[in-house]
Amino acid sequence: MPQSPRPARVARPARVARPLRSACPVRSARPATSARAALFVGLALLLPAVATGCSAAEQPDPGPFDLVIRGAQVLDGTGGAAFRADLGVTGDRIVRVATGGIVEGAGAREVDGRGLVVAPGFIDLHAHLDPLLRLPGAESHVRQGVTTALGGPDGTAPLPLAPYLDSAEVLGVGMNVAFLAGHNSIRREVTGLDDRAPTADELERMRSLVAQAMEDGAFGLSTGLRYIPGAFSDIDEVVALSEVAARSGGIYTSHLRDEGRGLMEGVGEALEIGRRAGIPVVLTHHKVVGYPMWGASERTLAMVDSARAAGTDVILDQYPYTATYTGITILIPEWAMGGGNSGFLARMDDPALADSILAGIRDNLVNDRGGNDLDRVQLARVTWDPSLEGGSLGDWADRDGLPRTMETGAELVVEAVRRGGVSAIYHALHEDDVERIMQHPMTAIASDGRLVVPGDGHPHPRWYGTFPRVLGEYVRERGVLSLPEAVRKMTSLPADRLGLADRGRIVEGSMADLVIFDPATVIDRSTFQDPHQYPDGILWVVVNGVVTVENGEYLDVRAGRVLRR
Repeated sequence: MPQSPRPARVARPARVARPLRSACPVRSARPATSARAALFVGLALLLPAVATGCSAAEQPDPGPFDLVIRGAQVLDGTGGAAFRADLGVTGDRIVRVATGGIVEGAGAREVDGRGLVVAPGFIDLHAHLDPLLRLPGAESHVRQGVTTALGGPDGTAPLPLAPYLDSAEVLGVGMNVAFLAGHNSIRREVTGLDDRAPTADELERMRSLVAQAMEDGAFGLSTGLRYIPGAFSDIDEVVALSEVAARSGGIYTSHLRDEGRGLMEGVGEALEIGRRAGIPVVLTHHKVVGYPMWGASERTLAMVDSARAAGTDVILDQYPYTATYTGITILIPEWAMGGGNSGFLARMDDPALADSILAGIRDNLVNDRGGNDLDRVQLARVTWDPSLEGGSLGDWADRDGLPRTMETGAELVVEAVRRGGVSAIYHALHEDDVERIMQHPMTAIASDGRLVVPGDGHPHPRWYGTFPRVLGEYVRERGVLSLPEAVRKMTSLPADRLGLADRGRIVEGSMADLVIFDPATVIDRSTFQDPHQYPDGILWVVVNGVVTVENGEYLDVRAGRVLRR
């Protein structure tokens, strides 16, 4: 349920301010690596930091400013320690970061930030913005503190891109949005869902579509090599397209070809694409799927470190949950999906092929996203029978009086496709891998969430809670990350990947994308059983200088912008 508004704070008595021209934060030596260290970091955030090495300008700063945020602990996004300062915003820019304070009454609007943290607005490197033209306010993202999101992941993006961006711009958006070109969308346009390599002419047309998307403002190319028709491509095809994106300064983000038993090969392929195409890489929603592979993140992270040492510019992103979300066809062998659902169902009419397909589904239910338990596959969106939403494959079997076997599970997967498809949550990850990946210095936090409103299906809780969950669960409660490091992973790290020089940091002259949160209460509320819940503790969100969340209440002011590279 939406949280109650936070009462407005009583303004402080007037005082003589002693502003500085720039902030001088104290830098921390190392991020916290234990719950005890994180506790000390949290306590330190409530105390004023001592700024050193600054020239102390004593004159009061009269402003005027459109917005002043007073007395908050500032986390500037770099990973450095918090420091106390007043922020002055004029128009869409931060124009003053004053560790000595700003004169009382200098802001047309003032926010008392004492006891709170102000950080750059969070930047989501992996967002499913498909419903943007239907949900332009992006409330489910903005309430998490997200002020910028990158859409078009996993190989699927608007095509052509320019008219879509123009439509979003006319409509108005609640946060800044950027997009990638989608390999699957482009391949589908040129070769359909055929399981084959493109001809030379078709490959050249695909390259031209990538070039056009980059000209339209795309930030790079995404692939979804586990999904059709991307699954039918080879590395040479992807390199050829990535080279086009690289020439325009774009990045490459990859849903790996396999995140389970073929994980090492999937990571190796993505790194090789980055090396050959000379393009910066994001291993997106990095994870280890299926119990036979749990613990393999030690090896994948070593591969990342080795590639970086050899000159490949690669980072990762991750959501903080032990479950994935995608369509039910992820459990079907790729070779059986040529031609899409119709091709799959035609193969199921051939008894010999059907036996092989069902065996492949059973294998995935045991060793991959099925987690060897029908209850680990939770049905999330079932348009043809909403009563199944929130239950599992096991619950479906019980309802229909069927045995809880992998054979039953495989038959139900086929039945789901026959009826029009299902989206599902797969509880097939291990917490140790989640924490290990999260702690890697080059891992950004990203939601892999789709824009949503309460009552719309049974979504993965990451759609509502990714960023607050990291701040509350993994920083405050578990001490997996220090608060400054977590904020860096949500701000400057993704901003740098996207080349957004004026976002992702609190510094004079940067865009006024800001989030103010309570470090003692911030937490996700969305759960796998009850997902439609907004988080707690995200009290103020400012997008391009405009207050978009006020005392915990969302305002549909649509201050975001459509970003074109």
